[in-house]
Amino acid sequence: MKKKHVFDAGVISLYFAGRDDVKRYFNEIFKGDAEGFICEVNLAEFYYKAIKKIGLEATEIRYIAIREKLNVGTPDEKMTRDAARIKARHENTLSLADSYTIALNEKVKGTLLTTDSGIKNSKETKTILIKI
Repeated sequence: MKKKHVFDAGVISLYFAGRDDVKRYFNEIFKGDAEGFICEVNLAEFYYKAIKKIGLEATEIRYIAIREKLNVGTPDEKMTRDAARIKARHENTLSLADSYTIALNEKVKGTLLTTDSGIKNSKETKTILIKI
């Protein structure tokens, strides 16, 4: 069975910044040894943060590359309910985007790669914390 990696927006940013500790997960995907996922909500988070840092044109190139390389998890009724329940349990420590990412990870039964210690500390799902 292939590994499944779910990425949050922060890890995607680190990938484009050239971080070797993050590249290894993408290399597994490119080789076909793993599947990669990102939630549509986290993709929006990456997009708006990247526009502020690198501008619209550079962001568009990265955005298209992500959509081509990763499976994009689109929220449906079940994921929305799951994310809302997660958010309710961690109201003060997780954002709604974080909650959707956790819900996606649980759906695909993967490992969530995150830069957010709140996600790791929630103990909601299998997580690898990537230090910034």
